[in-house]
Amino acid sequence: MKLVILSGRSGSGKTTALQALEDLGHYCVDNLPLGLLPTLTEQLKREEHYVDRIAVGIDARNLPHQLKDFTTILEQVRDVGMECEVVFLDADDNTLLKRFSATRRKHPLSNDNLSLVEAIDREAELLSTIRASADLVVDTSLLDVHTLRDMVRDRVAKRREKLSVLVESFAYKRGVPHDADLVFDVRVLPNPYWHPELREMTGLDMPVQQYLDQQSESARMLDDISRFLREWLPLYEKNDRSYMTVAIGCTGGQHRSVYMVEALVHHLAKIGIEVQRRHLELQR
Repeated sequence: MKLVILSGRSGSGKTTALQALEDLGHYCVDNLPLGLLPTLTEQLKREEHYVDRIAVGIDARNLPHQLKDFTTILEQVRDVGMECEVVFLDADDNTLLKRFSATRRKHPLSNDNLSLVEAIDREAELLSTIRASADLVVDTSLLDVHTLRDMVRDRVAKRREKLSVLVESFAYKRGVPHDADLVFDVRVLPNPYWHPELREMTGLDMPVQQYLDQQSESARMLDDISRFLREWLPLYEKNDRSYMTVAIGCTGGQHRSVYMVEALVHHLAKIGIEVQRRHLELQR
């Protein structure tokens, strides 16, 4: 039996993610008081012939002292033999503000004495213990509903019993992704942007790939990153790590980082390491 604890700040996509898990066969409970989690898992454990996958949504409306005691409650759940993963969804503050403004929803923590901005900050504080305990943190700032559902399906619901690796490209001009575990900087590579015929293309286009293939630095960088991952990913997995997000960045997130992600995914696949890919700037 497997339990997925799904948490995150309001507006980050928890409802969408929980619905995706329900559609994929999970027994789902939303907004469960944390103190009831051990009792729920004990009861469902006795019914594992009928229920083998559970997803529980936890949000900041829980009692504050129970949120602070999350690690202790999590240990109690695992002590009954429940396989458990914690997934935390988040987005940057500006994105959360825009989402609440667009939907005109009321933030669950906002009131006459607490503005929306203050409520968002307060929620981050209340959920900090859960976020620190998460096996997987997902930054949904650039994800639409369909992409988020696909991510939940591929990385959470259908994850096999081995390390799930995501390699993503990003733009340093927008900052390092919040969900990155390992970060590699490829801004040292020659930049196709400075060639007018390549400027409007991306690292998915053959002319850009051919240009970077001709640069000796590209092969050296690819070799160094792939060697690092080949050596260290098995050790992360050996230490019970379930998820790993590898972020590769360049200035604009269009050419070099996209090229390197594609080359790396192809290179690792040839030696039997399966990884997923995502290009953050190309999703904008």
